[in-house]
Amino acid sequence: MNLLEQYQAVRENTELICLPLEIEDYVVQPIADVSPPKWHLGHTTWFFETFVLKEYLQGYEEFDPQYNFVFNSYYETIGSRVIRTDRGNLSRPSVKQVFHYRAYVDSQMEILLSQKVVDESIIAVITLGLNHEQQHQELLLTDIKYILGHNPLFPAYSISDRFDRPAIVNAQYINIPEGLYEIGYGGNGFHFDNECNRHKVYLRQYTIATALVSNREYLEFIQSGGYQDFRFWHAEGWDWVKQNHVIAPLYWFYMDQKWMQYTFKGLQELHLDEAVCHVSFYEAAAFAAWKDARLPTEAEWEAAAAQLDWGQRWEWTDSAYLPYPGFSKAAGAIGEYNGKFMINQMVLRGGSVVTAEGHSRNTYRNFFHPDKQWQYSGIRLVI
Repeated sequence: MNLLEQYQAVRENTELICLPLEIEDYVVQPIADVSPPKWHLGHTTWFFETFVLKEYLQGYEEFDPQYNFVFNSYYETIGSRVIRTDRGNLSRPSVKQVFHYRAYVDSQMEILLSQKVVDESIIAVITLGLNHEQQHQELLLTDIKYILGHNPLFPAYSISDRFDRPAIVNAQYINIPEGLYEIGYGGNGFHFDNECNRHKVYLRQYTIATALVSNREYLEFIQSGGYQDFRFWHAEGWDWVKQNHVIAPLYWFYMDQKWMQYTFKGLQELHLDEAVCHVSFYEAAAFAAWKDARLPTEAEWEAAAAQLDWGQRWEWTDSAYLPYPGFSKAAGAIGEYNGKFMINQMVLRGGSVVTAEGHSRNTYRNFFHPDKQWQYSGIRLVI
């Protein structure tokens, strides 16, 4: 598949994700973390217009100069923007106009990519843009789930089995011996800057589960009073539980004497043998403490990854999101992509059932604040 075909496939997949939506769904923003689907469609298009077409396509005419203010996310270098909490207030541009914007930029990208000579620097930015859009495809799905899952009608997004995975088996534990290990990206393919540089770490011996914690196991934690016992929680996590009245993972509801869970198929009875999902770092760490275990560090996770079944859930690690030795930010706006977020966040590893196919790898470093539940996040234990 050449670069133009890759571009077309990624862009088409974003719009396929939106196909089940009603027009009203495109503008909703229930919380600051959730961006309206319309905004995702516009922002991913703005990325290619701003960093590729305006830079590299001679004679390119900007679709609408005001869109830079509307669809810029966090790039201070590019200028001012609509603040994140106000993205849901934008009734205009309309959904129809945003799709016209996408079509216009796609047509111009096809002109650029059809040229006989495409510079390596252009290819690098386009490849980053495609991976950026795949990240937003995952955010689109998690944001859509939040929008529909907080609608009192609990509407289904899709009846497809696309996001279902077979029931997990009971976890076995494997021993990882003490020694020096190399982590970080070391190949020649695409990777984000936060995966560099490859470096050695010393690890003590540890024992790690081959499978993720199931809903059944997590339900035992709930029923034993885990959310009412401060002993298992970080102080900040315990404050979060009390202030937000948290009693279960996101999308769990106790109704008519049984636990229900909102899924893309709508409200269903909790599937006990599936991997637990939509838990915060606080919850993951508390569950681990209740089990007399702990979460793996990201180095431990990567050293064991080849022997693990990963890809169902993003897996919380016990590692703060910090730069690797020798990390440096690129110049300009592209340098804002990862480095400036390396504070007050925890690393997640692996991928999830809503991660774009082929997007993740065992060196991929995802990161979120420890209170976030809306991503497809789960738990793996170390004993």
